[in-house]
Amino acid sequence: MRLLPSGSTALLAEVDTLDDVLGLYAALVAGPPIGVVDLVPAARTVLLVIDPAVTTLAAVADAVRTTTPRPDGQVTGEAVELPVHYDGADLAEAAELLGLTPAGLVQRHTGAEWTVAFCGFAPGFGYLTQPGAQWEVPRRSTPRTRVPPGSVALAGEFSGVYPRESPGGWQLIGRTDVAVFDLDRDPAALLRPGARVRFVAVSG
Repeated sequence: MRLLPSGSTALLAEVDTLDDVLGLYAALVAGPPIGVVDLVPAARTVLLVIDPAVTTLAAVADAVRTTTPRPDGQVTGEAVELPVHYDGADLAEAAELLGLTPAGLVQRHTGAEWTVAFCGFAPGFGYLTQPGAQWEVPRRSTPRTRVPPGSVALAGEFSGVYPRESPGGWQLIGRTDVAVFDLDRDPAALLRPGARVRFVAVSG
């Protein structure tokens, strides 16, 4: 692990893998160092934002070095259930890439819980992972210029839900009617780091 200052009020912890991120983030959520006011996980880093009136970057760095990552990488996050119409334009192709039938892909996608590892790309876009699962779905060779909001997709080891219409190169396998990002809701983002997510297949 490498610890780097990020400005004067944040510390960036760089690790080797996403599993390392999940383990460190889960441990820091369970026992944040004194003076840390925000934790922001990403694919290979965890950013710790501090209150300089309470602590220093050096003190937080010392605390992070003595933090034992949680081996299960689980955060006691809220549970979210997302009903999905599995009728995406790329469902058959994504299934073939995984050596599955479309029905088999749906069964696999809905058969285990996902965890929001981190957020990015657009407000409310969560990168969902299944620790121990083998997904690895390549992105489309030609991204779409418009992906409808609510589209449920796969790319690499992740699943995600597009919060608004935007360009995108992920493989579209379905859609949900649930708004995963709504400025009139508090909090606006439904899929936040640590949240546990279940996709549920619906007909029609």
